[in-house]
Amino acid sequence: MKRAATQRGLFLSLLLATSGARAVEVTMAFGDNLPPYILATSDAGIEVEIVRAALAYRGHVLHARYQPMGRIPVSFISGEVNAIMMDVGVDMAPHGGFYGKPPVLYDNVFYTLKSRNLIISKPDDLKGHSIMAFIGAAKRYPVWLAALNHVPGYVERNNQAVQPALLTLGRYEVILSDRLIFQYYTQLYQRANPGFVMPPLDEHTFTHANPRDYRPVFRDATVRDDFNAGLVHLHKTGLDRAIQDRYLKN
Repeated sequence: MKRAATQRGLFLSLLLATSGARAVEVTMAFGDNLPPYILATSDAGIEVEIVRAALAYRGHVLHARYQPMGRIPVSFISGEVNAIMMDVGVDMAPHGGFYGKPPVLYDNVFYTLKSRNLIISKPDDLKGHSIMAFIGAAKRYPVWLAALNHVPGYVERNNQAVQPALLTLGRYEVILSDRLIFQYYTQLYQRANPGFVMPPLDEHTFTHANPRDYRPVFRDATVRDDFNAGLVHLHKTGLDRAIQDRYLKN
């Protein structure tokens, strides 16, 4: 009851903030699927909902389009969309883009079973171990992974749902994943397999997220400013945390 009342209050605060605003239809390109951040089939996810709520703060309406990552900058440059979730390494300023603040930051770490007593504090510590990472990890972290890219024990897979099980079964000694993604898939696996218990893990931090890598881009500077104001509001009211909890606690 208290939770429902809180959510109603947050919704009303967003509604009141939109009065007098110039509403804009924002067609934004997102990656095609990355639970729990992006759930393309249901037009939802932590990232999508935070962006939608931040835009709604000043009356703007989000129309999400889900595309392969390589297509995202092309769709902005061609005019197919008027916003993109991130620039994927292509500077959008020369193409009329205005950068906003990042709605989420991906927090990638190395996971190992505590029972293995592995220490990962430098790239050489990964040598000789079997590693499963997400697609593009070696390009994202060349200092750590480029030398392993063609080693049989290193693989990159798009399907991260299997990571918790494969780590537990010992198929891979090291898993590279974002913390929320790994937590989300661990919970899904536990629901599908009630007897499954995740053994104690070690998390090895090897980098710090660069906010510049996760900035959305808008064609309209005013919409960008409104979006930034919406993010501040979501953080002050706790709505961003409520959105995250809905995916990770329910």
